[in-house]
Parts: sequence; structure tokens; C-alpha cells
Amino acid sequence: MRDLPRGWSLRRLVDVVELPKGQVDPRRKPYSGQPLIAPDHIESRTGRILQVQTAAQQGASSGKYVIQPGDVVYSKIRPALRKAALSTFCGLCSADMYPLRPTEEIESRYLLAVLLSEDFSKFAEGVSGRSGIPKINRGELKEYSLALPSKAEQRRIAEILDTLDSQLLTIDLVLEKLRRFSQGLVESLLSNVSAEELSLGKFLAGPPKNGYSPKEIDQWTGFLVLGLGCLTRDGFAPRRLKNIQKSDFAGSAAVLQDGDLLISRANTRDLVGLAGRYRDVGHPCIYPDLMMRLTPNQRCRSDFLELVLRSASSRRQIQALAQGTSESMVKISGSTLTKLLVRIPDLSEQERILRVSSTVEKNIRNEQRKREKLLLLKRGLMEDLLTGRVRVPEAEAVLERL
Repeated sequence: MRDLPRGWSLRRLVDVVELPKGQVDPRRKPYSGQPLIAPDHIESRTGRILQVQTAAQQGASSGKYVIQPGDVVYSKIRPALRKAALSTFCGLCSADMYPLRPTEEIESRYLLAVLLSEDFSKFAEGVSGRSGIPKINRGELKEYSLALPSKAEQRRIAEILDTLDSQLLTIDLVLEKLRRFSQGLVESLLSNVSAEELSLGKFLAGPPKNGYSPKEIDQWTGFLVLGLGCLTRDGFAPRRLKNIQKSDFAGSAAVLQDGDLLISRANTRDLVGLAGRYRDVGHPCIYPDLMMRLTPNQRCRSDFLELVLRSASSRRQIQALAQGTSESMVKISGSTLTKLLVRIPDLSEQERILRVSSTVEKNIRNEQRKREKLLLLKRGLMEDLLTGRVRVPEAEAVLERL
């Protein structure tokens, strides 16, 4: 870390927070009736709590940590997901999380920003891989140091980030309404056309082949592997790409070509089965145990099949068919996916439905672009503010220009 501004100090994380001591039985009162937060209940990278249920509602039985308002809960498993949130209530958190209680030296919201920052996330991902298990332990937490300004500046930094979060939330609410409208529109249009409900496999052209010859692949020096984050509720997004050496390339992986239709086979229950058409971003490949590549036959357009797979009825089927004992990771087999029931009309109706839905899809893409732009601004400002490279007045001037 570069030289800090005057008045800032470099402190160890464990010196400005209190770590949990002891666990309680969530089956006993009053704990059974209190909210219980687990990693699955927190949105990745945003700090938002997605779901609040009591320990009894979740059927919790193993030991949990007690949390109180102002604690910051951080998921110690799979740190690459960046799951941290600020507690606003008395309750419990999973033993897979650290409830970090701020001391008088640090503001809760500033601490949350640090835990979601690029700097801390890179550190957590680096140390969590030492044992081969994606998990960060207490000893490793002691190795991390953060830049700490005065409490007053911490509060102002948190307020700036909160302002950007509020704007992101507004866009997300608009996106959710557009998604629901799009799904309802597709469902309505499909219900009013002549189409037989058949299994997805009836509309596939068989197992897809690699889009490149062995000779072409031989000339490449490395590959890009698509992570699950590239499939979103709105289709394919060129993100979470990982470079791998050619020597690490698994022969069973599929090399993609532009236009391939992808569907995720493993993820959390609400995200498994997301579909999107791949757009060329290099020489990427996928691992079949994480994603499946579909090649529609002549009876079905690829862009129409993507729309159907993103519809509400398809999403409900996929989530019901996914198997797994943990909500943090469920899977759906390729053979099960091909049995998915879909309504596919003739090509002329497919084109008509695509034309009708194109305006909504365009609006979704526009909102996504606005969101990405704002998210990039927030991430950049966060890193600059947390290190003192940009001071509060400069950041406030940026917000005024939005």
C-alpha cells in the first residue's frame, strides 16, 4: 500500500474488530425464533441481504454465532463470491461466517466496504487457496491490514458509497420489473399460439462439436475458461473469464464458437439453469460439469430457445429438477435438462414473438449498460477512497456530476 494521507493509519483487521467466541444452539429459545443469516442469504459483491428467516423456519440444528445490530457478517467459505453484509437486527449467523464486531475505531459501514473491496478480496482468495479448500481461517485474517482514516472521514466515505448503492438499487428494481414483464409477455405469447409441449431434447441437433479443428487448437498458447458468472438472468455477459495454460486444458472441455447456446448446470438454486448465447471473446472453453452447450435443430432458432429457457415456466422446472443437499450448490444433469418441457411454435411464430419482445429486451440491455457503468464507477471510487488516493471532496464532486 502506498503512503497514506496525513491522519490515516495502517491497522491490522483483527485489531479493530472483535471475533466471535462460542456458539449457541439454534433449536433453543430465544434463538430459534431469531433471524438466521447464512452465506446463501447474501448477494455476492453487493452486501445486500436477500432473505431473512428464523432459525426454526430454516430447521437449523448445528451451532451458530450470535449477532447484533452493527456487526458485519462475512462468509469465510468461497471468498471469491465476496459475501458480506451489515446486520441491522439481533439474531444468528451460520458457523460458515464470521460476525465481525467493530471496535470504537471503525465504522460498521466502512468495515463492510473494506470486506467487499478488491484489495481484501484478492487477499482472501490468495490465502484461502493454501490448503486447497476455498476458506479463510482466523489465522489468515490476522495477516490483513487496512488503511484507517478518522471516524468522521469513514462515515463520509460510507455515505458516498451508500449513495451509489441507492442508485444501483433503483436500477435493479427497474431491471426486475422489466424481467418479470418480459417473462410474462413470453408466457402470454406462447399460450396463444399453436405449439406442442415437448422435451427440450426434441429441438436439439444432438451433441455439439467443437467449433475449431484440432490443428487450430494446437496453435493456441492458452485458453479462457468461462466462469458461472458469465450467465446472468439477462443472458450471456463476458465476465469471470479465467486464463489457463494450454498444459492445464482438460481434453473433455468444450471449445466454443460465436452463437453457441449455454446453460449452467451447477450453481445456487435460484441461479442454476441460467441460459445465454455466447459472444466471441477469444478462445474460451467450458467444463461440462458446470455448463452445457446446446445446439438447436432447424425447428428452433437459437435466440428463441434462449428466450424460452429464461421464461418463468422453464425457470420453475429447472429449479425443481436441480439436485443437491445444500442451497449453496445444486446441480442438474445434462440428461435431465434435455427432458425439460418447452413449447416451441413454428419458425414464423418464433420470429413474431422475438419481434414483439425485442423492445423489452432492448430496454433491459440499456438498463444493464447503465448498471455496469455505475458499478465500475463505484468499484473505482471505493478502491480510491479506501486507500486515500481520492479524498471525500473529490468523490462528492464526481457524484454531483452524475
